[in-house]
Amino acid sequence: MGTYVPRRCGIATFTSDLAEAIARELGNKGEIFALALDDIPQGYRYPDRVRFQLRANYQPDYRLAADFVMGNQANAFILQHEYGIFGGPAGSHVLRFLRELRIPVITTLHTVLQEPTADQRRVLEELAQLCDRLVVMSLRARQMLLDIYRIPAERVALIPHGIPDVPFVDPNFYKDQFKAEGRRVILTFGLLSPNKGIEYMIEAMPEIAKVFPDVVYIVLGATHPHLVRQFGEAYRSSLQRRVADLGLQENVRFRNQFVELDELCEYIGAADVYVTPYLHEAQITSGTLAYAVGAGKAVVSTPYWHAQELLADGRGVLVPFKDSKALSDAVIRLFQNDTERHQTRKRAYTYCREMVWKQVAREYLLLGQSLLHERARQPRLLAHNRRRIARAEELPEVDIRHLRTMTDATGILQHCLYSTPDRRQGYSLDDNGRGLVVCALHRQLYDSDEVDDLAGIYLAYLSHAYNEKMNRFRNFMSYSRQWLDAVGSEDSQGKALWGLGMTAAHAPNENSRMMAVQLFQGVIGSAEQFEYPRAWAYSLLGIHAYLEYFSGDARVRRVRQVLAEKLFDLFRRNVSADWQWCEPTMTYSNATVVHALILAGTWIPDGEMRDQGLRSLQWLCDVQSSDRGHFSFVGNQGWFSRGKEKAAFDQQPIEASQMVLACAEAYRATREEQWLAKARLAVEWFLGRNDLDAPLYDFRTGGCCDGLTPEGPNHNQGAESTLAWLIALLSFLIQVGRQTLDLKQDEEPAGCAEEQASTR
Repeated sequence: MGTYVPRRCGIATFTSDLAEAIARELGNKGEIFALALDDIPQGYRYPDRVRFQLRANYQPDYRLAADFVMGNQANAFILQHEYGIFGGPAGSHVLRFLRELRIPVITTLHTVLQEPTADQRRVLEELAQLCDRLVVMSLRARQMLLDIYRIPAERVALIPHGIPDVPFVDPNFYKDQFKAEGRRVILTFGLLSPNKGIEYMIEAMPEIAKVFPDVVYIVLGATHPHLVRQFGEAYRSSLQRRVADLGLQENVRFRNQFVELDELCEYIGAADVYVTPYLHEAQITSGTLAYAVGAGKAVVSTPYWHAQELLADGRGVLVPFKDSKALSDAVIRLFQNDTERHQTRKRAYTYCREMVWKQVAREYLLLGQSLLHERARQPRLLAHNRRRIARAEELPEVDIRHLRTMTDATGILQHCLYSTPDRRQGYSLDDNGRGLVVCALHRQLYDSDEVDDLAGIYLAYLSHAYNEKMNRFRNFMSYSRQWLDAVGSEDSQGKALWGLGMTAAHAPNENSRMMAVQLFQGVIGSAEQFEYPRAWAYSLLGIHAYLEYFSGDARVRRVRQVLAEKLFDLFRRNVSADWQWCEPTMTYSNATVVHALILAGTWIPDGEMRDQGLRSLQWLCDVQSSDRGHFSFVGNQGWFSRGKEKAAFDQQPIEASQMVLACAEAYRATREEQWLAKARLAVEWFLGRNDLDAPLYDFRTGGCCDGLTPEGPNHNQGAESTLAWLIALLSFLIQVGRQTLDLKQDEEPAGCAEEQASTR
């Protein structure tokens, strides 16, 4: 975001050039878009790169701009900062915009003030807090941020002002285009305004013209638009009158136009000497100076801050402020000494090769990538999230609106674009199996028929997915109802068995139960051939639910024994004092594995198996607990390998959901209150008790965001996430109800307790 061409200002040119350079570097690997600040009511006719315009002085536009950026799922943001281009005291409106962003922000500072006003200091200090990096274009600017504003050094990056990549050529190559053949050319370009000191260079021209009558001084650039609106062309007219008074009409030319980059480069190319006679020291960066030095021009300049740095070590000539005699002497010396002039040119051109836009764009991209990694390792708590989190003691009501939104006559759709089902992604066995789990839990909690129609749809999907030849389920179906595979993954088989087992135990009617049992029996035999621990674990959850109703099924009990032994053996082969896990790398749905081990160990029974499950669950809670006491689950951007650092993002709702189930099972196995407290913590992860204090549950839709990224929630509300939230909430509420009933029994006389137990 910044001003943008065709608006006439230096920052507009910078923003445009940087955006185009980054776009070229990205190629087809990404995209970049711009937000442009308007200073006139009608705005400007921007190129397609600009997707959003905001009125600089209208504060509500800044909030809308932030919503637009987040709505377009940007990964990182680059802001061009100059106090004067934003509305509010010292440009404070931009802070409203930044407070709403949840992605890494890089701010390029085009001005750093040595003596800021109170408002300017306040704005820059808050800017530093809200942004991940402040980019400056000179060493002096960096030191000022450290010394004056006390900004930590690690928050400041130095990236030079970009320049066009032009060849080092003889100025005579371009002079004929500007009717300057055979003449010595001096150039100044940029928007014309009184602080540019052009009058002092005009006063220097008579002395230069005496020695070199063929000299011509070209003043290229339109008058600054804000100056024109306030005073018209008064400043330019005063300069033209002075030229006439001095009789310099043949030696000074004004080009009152804002030229495109290609033509500008040709003007610079035609110059023998470039002059910036600015009046004040406090200019931390100058794009015009960078362009001239980068083109290999011999430069004469007053010693403002950027010129002191860029023209050091013989890369240009510095003269005092407001000193026409010094200007004329420096220019005459360069014209008289070709060797010195060409050596100055060469030193300048060589020094600036790292400033070409291609290299500058790469530096911004590398900085953006490093910030994404940094956010993944150590997220920033954002002010807007802290304000929005409510620590209500009461949990939300169970809301199945979004579940219904995602379910059609075929099944539950896999994905959403925000909260709108994405039909292009079709359906999956995994989600429809878990849909059955939600329906069974809902029936347990409410003992109502509210979700029976959904259960029928999900059961029909599993029935259609059953491949009798393979005794397995298919997984993926397109929206046009075409199967996309013959056999689904082992994990999807396990989740289907879980849903079928839950339906067998808590079916709305006998017909649904028999259908679930038939499908369950068709696949359970092949479960013994599963090779992956999560497939074993999900199958064990389904087996346990099935055996709650059909406890005498010897075949299913035998399969439970086989799968539980396989899982326990994996733990025995991998655990150590510092690694209580069944694999060298923890990946996804981790709590499911220990949940299954505790469940099987409790009901087989096998005390050693159960105890290993409890130890590993305690370890899992410990390694996924933050210093602030909430859960910080293993992220899928790198997982957690033994001896390495745990990936912080992206954290998935399935981790929190399965943690609720595992801790609830640990509570049932031990009656230790700590496990119920941990289950509650896992539920609260959805509600904002997480690394970013950002709620993933959406009260407006009843859906759940698809993960916690370094920038905040992924706002797509897909099936897995919404099902994970509902399973977590329903399971916890069921367990709280059981605990309440147990406490009441403990308080009743023995006879009443027996009566209550028989009723239960």
